Amino acid sequence: MNTRFTPGYLKLTASELASRAQCLADMLSPCELCPHNCAVARDKGERGLCKGGLQAKVSSYNLHFGEEPCLVGRGGSGTIFLAGCNLACIFCQNYPISHFAHGHEVSADELAAMMISLQRNGAENINFVTPTHFSAQIIAAVAVARDNGLHLPLVWNTGGYERLEVIRLLDGIVDIYLPDAKYSDSTLAGELSNASDYVEVNQAALAEMWRQAGPVQMQGPAAVRGLLVRHLVLPNRIESTRGVLEFLAGLDEKNRVAVSVMAQYFPAFRAVEDPTLNRRVSRNEWEQVQAWVDELGISEGYVQER
Repeated sequence: MNTRFTPGYLKLTASELASRAQCLADMLSPCELCPHNCAVARDKGERGLCKGGLQAKVSSYNLHFGEEPCLVGRGGSGTIFLAGCNLACIFCQNYPISHFAHGHEVSADELAAMMISLQRNGAENINFVTPTHFSAQIIAAVAVARDNGLHLPLVWNTGGYERLEVIRLLDGIVDIYLPDAKYSDSTLAGELSNASDYVEVNQAALAEMWRQAGPVQMQGPAAVRGLLVRHLVLPNRIESTRGVLEFLAGLDEKNRVAVSVMAQYFPAFRAVEDPTLNRRVSRNEWEQVQAWVDELGISEGYVQER
């Protein structure tokens, strides 16, 4: 009989969790939570690229059944969509939330209540979508939710543009890391996401996430711990995909890193104005990507149907 998994944040003392939350809060003004280092005074109402203020801003929260099967399980992933983003992807699939920051600001108590509500409704996990710029507020809310009986694994669902200092503060709190690995080409990252240092920053963050969480671990139908890396294949950019896959295959000497290779790209936001992005991935492109997955021996994770 399997022993029930205990999320990392339940193993920390109240003072340890409070200390982590305070360290993150100390990075809010001037803001140093992400690699952009905007240094805006969020406590004085200034907003950086992410548009984040002093309170977390939530677009929606619900049981989500469209995530990877290991996150959905039977009850669905308890997603909390945070408004705003620390990247500026011109092809963003969720641009009303990420670019226009549609949502409403919530207190730590309100955010904690959302987690408890999702748990009561059968969620397999609490899945923070685009959490980076609200890391401090989220961890403060997790402390409140824990005091109110939260016991689900926490998922950090991020664009992958992360400061190592922040990821290290999440060690022992986050159970499942779900980052993107968008590019292996720095020029491309600068052109499409306004983050020319994305590749080096992303790869360092993924290495730290792997150190903390390791391979995906399942309990019943759902994951409870581990690293699962997402990569969205873009049209006319599959050489960058090749580089991403090569890095992920070599991140662990036994090639155990779980990868979710996604074919769901569609022209959105400003991508409709770019003739090289204004189409879906072609059959030939997708077949080449599938061949690379096989060639590199990537067997953990998912390859989406085109």
